[in-house]
Amino acid sequence: MIGLVGSGNMARALARGWGEPVLCTDAIAERARALAAETGGEAVEGNGALADRADVVVLCHKPAQTEEVAEQIGGRAKGVISILGGVPLERLKAAYGDVPVVRVLPSTPVEVRQGVTVHAEDPDADPQLTARAKELFGRVGPVISLPEAWIDVAMGLMSCAPAYMALVAEAQVDAGVRHGIPAEIAAQLVVKTMAGSAALIEHHGNDTLAVRRGVTSPGGSTARGLEALERGGLRAAFLRAMHEVAGR
Repeated sequence: MIGLVGSGNMARALARGWGEPVLCTDAIAERARALAAETGGEAVEGNGALADRADVVVLCHKPAQTEEVAEQIGGRAKGVISILGGVPLERLKAAYGDVPVVRVLPSTPVEVRQGVTVHAEDPDADPQLTARAKELFGRVGPVISLPEAWIDVAMGLMSCAPAYMALVAEAQVDAGVRHGIPAEIAAQLVVKTMAGSAALIEHHGNDTLAVRRGVTSPGGSTARGLEALERGGLRAAFLRAMHEVAGR
């Protein structure tokens, strides 16, 4: 059985995507009990006891707790998969010693089995645990292996992106409401179009420029709208966001 140390937002998204019972713990006991009840799993008393029983432990706690949790489960876990943002393999390996460790970083659409997960390449990793991690996260979306040096940048592109996309959608809905369309209709138009646009871009081999040109007639309404977005600093805003996520 999968053991989740931490039962917060990402742990819940993963458990819902996997659709199977999990063992779980959390600093807030009620949160672990709620996740266990939702999945048909069990809230375990203590991280050590969870490590004893789980086939694999997935670290979903706060990054600052890395060493504290490692002391509790380090000698008892069969294998550890970390989803902790900003905690590199070097720190994980130092904390867990001889326990095999794999680092991945998922995104919240794993809840609906459409979440991208990036895997930090490690030539010294245990091959069985690596295969297990890729199989486990592959159930809830594509898994892309990258050099670890790129993981923080990838976080800014995919792990943070659902919040960014939600903000973009919200801004578009608000604009529609200000021009007279009811919010629920505006939301349906925007969200369905976002999903269709993503499918269209993928269909065109991820060629965003080709898709943009396919919509934009010279001097037309889309061209005027794009010009307004550029004047508003859309590209610069995303660049600043990336700096805040990956540039520190």
